[in-house]
Amino acid sequence: MMTRNKAEKEKRLAAEVRRQVGAKAMTRFLRTLPAFRIDADIPDRFRDLLDRLDRAAGNPSGSSGRR
Repeated sequence: MMTRNKAEKEKRLAAEVRRQVGAKAMTRFLRTLPAFRIDADIPDRFRDLLDRLDRAAGNPSGSSGRR
């Protein structure tokens, strides 16, 4: 059984993690890491899928600067 205080701490922690992961500074940092870098020579069908994901995520331009 989880105490109310522990549950509140977990909710605050989850909210803080979501806030930090969604921050522009974190996005810029992750783009510098090889594991999160998108190759410029990916096939068009994958580029189209990534553009669809960008639009679905709320980026109306359909591009996040990876071209």
